[in-house]
Amino acid sequence: MKKFTILLASLAVMASSVPAFAGKDRIITVGELPAVAQQFVQTHFKAVEVSYAKVDEELFDKDYKVVFVNGSKVEFAKDGAWKEVDCKYGEVPAAIVPQQIRDYVAKNFAGRKIVSIDRDKRDWEVKLDNGLDLKFDLQFRLIEIDD
Repeated sequence: MKKFTILLASLAVMASSVPAFAGKDRIITVGELPAVAQQFVQTHFKAVEVSYAKVDEELFDKDYKVVFVNGSKVEFAKDGAWKEVDCKYGEVPAAIVPQQIRDYVAKNFAGRKIVSIDRDKRDWEVKLDNGLDLKFDLQFRLIEIDD
């Protein structure tokens, strides 16, 4: 019984210390971003002033976020690859939107702007300025429309 109590107490201490390692956000300079992320910002947001950049260090992961003074935001993975671009008051730079998605939006939603794009291992999601969310698979086929 004594061993069980010690084991239980040890588990309780370990479980309570996990939150101490998770979710440590800290402000950084753009120069502290991974080189790939720095290049992305320089290429696609050169004319926009950075409000702040931050790193979010989780227990086994890390990601970065850059917020611009015009309200645009870019999130990067730990290797510096972009994950999400949100330009709620403007338009996502066309160069980062795959041509197949741009063509689909131009053909089916003429005059609409892409204000947000998100990519992950399973799909691409774009948000249009009229509030529609479009989801594409990795072969850029439309799989869902949500309003």
